[in-house]
Amino acid sequence: MSDTASTRATRNTPDRPLVAAPDLLSSLVPLLAEWVPRQRWFAGKGRLITGFTLVSATELLPCTADGSAPGLLQLLVRAQQNAPAARTPAADCYQLLLGVHPAPPPQLAPAVIGRPAGGPLRGRTVYDALLDNRLCGLLLERLRMPGRIGAMRFCREPDSDIPSGLPGRPIAVEQSNSSIVYGDTFILKVFRRIAPGINPDLELPRALADVKCARVPAPAAWFEAETAEEGGEATTLGVLQPFLPGSADGWQLALNALSVRADFTSSARALGHATAEVHTALAQTLPTTELRHPQLAAIAARMNERLDATARAVPVLQPYRARLRTAFDALATVGQDGRSWAAQRIHGDLHLGQTLRSAEEGRWSLIDFEGEPARPLAERRRPHPALRDVAAMLRSFDYAARSGPAGGDGWSLEWARRTRAAYCLGYAEAGGLDPRSAPELMRAYETDKAVYEVLYEARHRPDWLPVPMAAIRRLAAGGERPEGVEGMEGPAGFGAGSGGSREVGAARTSRAGGAGATRPAGTPLPPGASRPSGSAKPHGTDGRG
Repeated sequence: MSDTASTRATRNTPDRPLVAAPDLLSSLVPLLAEWVPRQRWFAGKGRLITGFTLVSATELLPCTADGSAPGLLQLLVRAQQNAPAARTPAADCYQLLLGVHPAPPPQLAPAVIGRPAGGPLRGRTVYDALLDNRLCGLLLERLRMPGRIGAMRFCREPDSDIPSGLPGRPIAVEQSNSSIVYGDTFILKVFRRIAPGINPDLELPRALADVKCARVPAPAAWFEAETAEEGGEATTLGVLQPFLPGSADGWQLALNALSVRADFTSSARALGHATAEVHTALAQTLPTTELRHPQLAAIAARMNERLDATARAVPVLQPYRARLRTAFDALATVGQDGRSWAAQRIHGDLHLGQTLRSAEEGRWSLIDFEGEPARPLAERRRPHPALRDVAAMLRSFDYAARSGPAGGDGWSLEWARRTRAAYCLGYAEAGGLDPRSAPELMRAYETDKAVYEVLYEARHRPDWLPVPMAAIRRLAAGGERPEGVEGMEGPAGFGAGSGGSREVGAARTSRAGGAGATRPAGTPLPPGASRPSGSAKPHGTDGRG
């Protein structure tokens, strides 16, 4: 994806394509400068936008000045923002889908961005197209009929059955992306913050579909931006996936259990099975690698960098920084005795809000493989130890216990300990690495996740900062294994030393040293997760919102 604006369009005006007008972006800048920072998916909150640069523009539906039909304009723009003197100014790329109408109907009033004072759209109303059911329907029709439109390409799996005319409705509560549900059949995730290359939320589910992994729904269609470089990867802009009415997400189920003080260990153990199955399938279909001492030391160094940056941004973390470093320093020394660890593609942002359990069979599925959107795409696509996902899920059980109606009382914390242990047990039973055999990795990755949570809550939900800070105090208190891991119990021979097939993410030793229901009021979702409540839960919903 280059920064050269595309000048292709679906149709031309008598003079020139609207997207080729040199003043298109400049006429929208005053409106976007006010509207973009208010959107939940905007990642640059707290920093001034100093300008916009047009990357590409595509007219998906003609934006005519007369008539009652809306136009649809897709833009990729870079938002320039100020930054501290020691850092390079940020310029994240965002996807905007803009409706254009001379006089939109009253029901679209909440979607209105404004009316440009000049330029090719002067006198017309510009609004968020994803709040217009008609334009949502147009996107589905484009996905049904693969092909190129301007700078965009619409793709479809050959065996996918996408009916025409499915009514589209936007999901109102979103965060890092936007989603549209079509009937009770599909959900379209539209990525907002765009990075060049294939998004893992398309790449990994397609790879899992190739090995018939039933734990993850297979994409039916997607759209992307073509790269200007020959042979380069296209940039993923949106993914259409199956929708499963009647499923419930794990976060909601956990809170429901906490609200009535019910046991959750059987569900957690089954979820551990599902996680291990997905990890096994990913290791079978995508390349794996080995992490030895230099690689583990580099991972630990990046964790320390994130800790330092977060402590600067959130001063309440400062008193714990030195003790938290011990977890990362311990990881840095792993491998000096010749051990190595398998690394593979993983989910990258696993928590209870990224899981669904079917109403009929009680079967768990994993969704939303985008990874943490705040991290660079290259890092999200990098192989990691599978236990990174396990540690993240352990944090989610702790989050639920401290966020539930009891607010982290003694019973809730014991619930978390038992549930975490059951999840780890199920993971190991299904072929995953026994977390007890890798205390350095588990403690480091859980600490790193807690640091991320502190930064997220401080920026977005400061009232909930005490939840991850409780974990920070626990993790900083000593070198014990993370809660829920030390309490695991299993059958004889269970764990890393047992026989059988190779465990996902297992450590290896080289003798030579080695080469290579309803959510209770006031309870939050996991950090970054913002999905609608209710019984109808979509496959593929962005668990981060």
